[in-house]
Amino acid sequence: HNLTERLHDVTAHAEMQAITAAVNFLGGKYLTDCTLYVTLEPCQMCAGALYWSQISRIVFGAADTTRGYQKMGTQLHPKTQVTSGIMETEAAQLLKRFFIERRNLN
Repeated sequence: HNLTERLHDVTAHAEMQAITAAVNFLGGKYLTDCTLYVTLEPCQMCAGALYWSQISRIVFGAADTTRGYQKMGTQLHPKTQVTSGIMETEAAQLLKRFFIERRNLN
């Protein structure tokens, strides 16, 4: 999950945390034969890190039509397979509900 607020680090997106945890676990910098599952389409920063990790597959639910890597024109590694729109409506609703609840707590 995203730790940007807790760590005061704009780079602490969920994808970045997953990349770091995976390479530490696997003992190498490449994530070939690995799949990343995320609710929201990765941003261009995360897509860039995923490019360099050479991850084999990315699966996401909802597209990010304002800040997603596709909107920003960021490329993934040529060998990376992308599956998008998995439970897209549910993923979008989950994210909307999360941010509504979060705003109401503050």
